[in-house]
Amino acid sequence: MKTLGTASAAPGEMDTGRLQVGETRDGGEFGLPVAVINGADDGPTLYVQAVSDGDELNGLGVLQRAIPQIDPQRLSGTILVVGIVNYHAFQVAEHRNPIDDTKMNRTYPGDESGTSSERIAAATFEAASRADLILDLHQGSTSRMLNEVRVRCGQRHRLHDECLELAKVFGCGHVLDQKGPDGQLARAGPDEGIPTIDPELGGCVGWDEESIQYGVSGLFNVLRYYGFLDGDVSPDSQIRATGFDRYGSPSGGIVRFRKDLGDVVEAGDVLFEVTNPFGQLKAEVTADDRGVFWRSRRLPQVATGEYVCSVGTDVDEF
Repeated sequence: MKTLGTASAAPGEMDTGRLQVGETRDGGEFGLPVAVINGADDGPTLYVQAVSDGDELNGLGVLQRAIPQIDPQRLSGTILVVGIVNYHAFQVAEHRNPIDDTKMNRTYPGDESGTSSERIAAATFEAASRADLILDLHQGSTSRMLNEVRVRCGQRHRLHDECLELAKVFGCGHVLDQKGPDGQLARAGPDEGIPTIDPELGGCVGWDEESIQYGVSGLFNVLRYYGFLDGDVSPDSQIRATGFDRYGSPSGGIVRFRKDLGDVVEAGDVLFEVTNPFGQLKAEVTADDRGVFWRSRRLPQVATGEYVCSVGTDVDEF
C-alpha cells in the first residue's frame, strides 16, 4: 500500500485525496489535492507537483491530461502527485501566497512550524523526499517564454549530471543550466540526493495547449526512460544556456520586439525598440552577448527601467 495524505493505493491501483497542511482564516482545515498511482510491479518512485505559483497553470494542465492515460496495471513503481501546491494563491489566481506574501518556490525544504508557505513546503517536501526523481512543473508566470527545463543545483553539485540527464530526457528542447536561488525545490531535492528538474512550460495567462503538450510528452518520456512504463526513449539534443541576460527599458513608451522567442541573437542585434504612442522611435536596445531570445514581457507598455526581455547566454548543444 502506498499513501500520500488521505490517498492510499494498493498495487495496481490509483487513489486521490488531500494532504492536510493547515487551516484557513475561518478555522476550517484545508488540504492539497493529491494522487497516488501504485504500479502493479515494483519499481522506482516519481514525485510530481504543479502550481507552486498560483498563476502558473500549465503544470496542472499536464496532470489533467496525463494522469488519466497512466494505467496502474502497466506501471512499475509509484507516482506521487500534488496537483496544486500553492493552495491560497490558486484560489485568488495570484503568483504569491497571499497569506504571507511569499513566493512558494523560495521556501524549500520548509518548516512544519513556520509560515503558511513554509508549512506547505515542508509537507510537500516530505512527500518528495520519498522519491527517486522529482518533477516540479512551472511556467514563466504570465510573461512570454519558450518551453524549457531548468537545472538549478549548480554545475559543481554532485548530482548535476543526473539532473542534466533528467532535463534532457524530459525534452523541451531548451535547458537553462544555472544555479537557482535558495529555497527552490530544484535546489533542495538534489541536496537530499534526488535528481530534480524544474520544467518551465512556456508562459501565458490561464494555460496554453502547446506548452501543456510539451509537459505531457516530457512526463511520459521520463516514465519510459526510467522504467516506470515500457517503451524506448532516445533523448534529442538540447540547446543549453548557462547564463541569463535581463534587459530593462531605457525609457517609457511602447515596446516593439525585433526578435521572437527561440531566435538566435548575436551581440549587437536589436532586441527591441521603444516608441512613443505615435510610433516615433525613442530608444533601441541591443544584445550584449550571443545567445537565444528566451523570455519577454507580454504587455507592450513600459516605464523607465521596467523589465522587457531576457536572453539565454553561454549557449551550447548537448
